[in-house]
Amino acid sequence: MVIDMEHGGNVWEGGAPGRWLDFSANLRPEGTPQWVMRAMREALCDTRYYPDSAMTGARKGLADYAGVSPDCILPTAGGAAAIDLTLSLGMGSVFVQQPTFGEYAKRAAVHGRRTFFWNGRCQKGDAVVRCNPNNPTGEALSRSEILATHEMVVSSGADLIIDEAFIDFCPQHSVRRDVKPGLMVVGSLTKTLCMPGVRLGYVCAAPEVIGKLSQCALPWAVSTLAQAVAAKLPEHLDEIRQDAAVSSIRKEALKASLEALGAKVLPSQANFLLADFGRDMTQAAVRLKARGILVRTCASFGLAPGIWRLAVKTEEENARLIACLQEVLHAG
Repeated sequence: MVIDMEHGGNVWEGGAPGRWLDFSANLRPEGTPQWVMRAMREALCDTRYYPDSAMTGARKGLADYAGVSPDCILPTAGGAAAIDLTLSLGMGSVFVQQPTFGEYAKRAAVHGRRTFFWNGRCQKGDAVVRCNPNNPTGEALSRSEILATHEMVVSSGADLIIDEAFIDFCPQHSVRRDVKPGLMVVGSLTKTLCMPGVRLGYVCAAPEVIGKLSQCALPWAVSTLAQAVAAKLPEHLDEIRQDAAVSSIRKEALKASLEALGAKVLPSQANFLLADFGRDMTQAAVRLKARGILVRTCASFGLAPGIWRLAVKTEEENARLIACLQEVLHAG
């Protein structure tokens, strides 16, 4: 039985994704917001046409959401597309932290670039990629720390790419408003709006960089439905902030419950927790799967089999996880 997927559990196994309680995916636990569903329903009649290639409404909506001018933002078909585009600009080495999201190295390889763990050194043509807050640890660097890193990186002639996929849970650390030559920010609305099946991401960068990226991007890559959601973002910023506040409360309660089971849990500024149970948890993950619960084992991050990354879900869903996990650990 395969229980560790590269990006989490496979909810499509068996063809019924709704039957799983999926703690491996860091998505809004209540599901896609009603305003997002309305925006997509209203846009359905326009799917008979090619999407707006200028993405005017989507640019404006994402720009207001990010606090930048429209010429500093490029909508993309998800965060992965944003990462791919930014890594397509250079041919030097790519430096990453450890552990972190594996797609940086994979997309770098597609573009003929080698990836190394960053030791503070880089040279002209290189790129340094930092995930903030980091996946899978949840650790976040402050805005001042990111900007100091940018000064160091750009002085070597390299670029700094910041992945803010989880920044809605700690917006005070964002550097989207600070983009300048040598500093690009990529992001995604997948987690915040629970819409991974409708790909919506973005790149924030200096206008001249956005111009280059636009030339590299595939035409009509961002669907009509995704553009409709992006255009409506400014009307719902308060709801996004409220969701993040609720998630923070739930996260602390889940952390305490996991620690009561003996796990060591890292402080996190994202909507997930990294828990080290201090023992091989491979069979525990299998047993939870048999009960309809998926967890994110972290072998693909290079971490030990006793470490899981767990999404923060509703109080009831978190309680179900803890109850089942307690039974599984006791039985084991």
